Amino acid sequence: MRQLVSKAITTSPSVVIDVFTAAGLPKPDISILSDQFLAEVRGLKHKNVAAELLVKLLKDELKTRSKRNLVQSQAFSEKLKRTLNAYHNRAISTMQVIEELIKLAKDLDAATKRGEDLGLTDDEVAFYDALAANDSAKTAMGDAKLKVIAAELITKVKQSVTIDWTVRESARARIKVMVKRILRKHGYPPDLQEEAVKTVLAQAELLCAEWV
Repeated sequence: MRQLVSKAITTSPSVVIDVFTAAGLPKPDISILSDQFLAEVRGLKHKNVAAELLVKLLKDELKTRSKRNLVQSQAFSEKLKRTLNAYHNRAISTMQVIEELIKLAKDLDAATKRGEDLGLTDDEVAFYDALAANDSAKTAMGDAKLKVIAAELITKVKQSVTIDWTVRESARARIKVMVKRILRKHGYPPDLQEEAVKTVLAQAELLCAEWV
């Protein structure tokens, strides 16, 4: 059974659609984060199929998020990698890997709802996550201050980016100085500012194509 799951996890995307049909489930045009859908996957008779579907759908979801939220996609991709490594190394069973994958899917859903609860747009959530990537910074600043900084960064960076800013040293340096100034103004921990600036600039690169 373990060999079947390992093989299933690497199955091509086109095969996954056929597996959905064979399993009597709707094709994956619904959210992978639906509780009802996850329950149906958990209840599949063939657990290797359940693992295959969850891995495929999680990878697709993370690929989508990687285009908009750098920190969130990296964090969840690392969690997925650790889970699959544990399974392949026989540290967890087939049923355990399924439960871990379902938990990861629900955590992704919670991350999305957290942004909604904070009253942030998708872009603001991405910058909020960049600022809160360091737990010490999040503890020191709190949600309210990080929300304010994220909103200001969105406004200021949008006004400053150009199509070629990522390849022009002068433009990039100017935006970097601006980001540092905003962080200092709001009291972002000085010893964490350098790393935060790098993450904010990397996040801006993901979204700048839409902004310009």
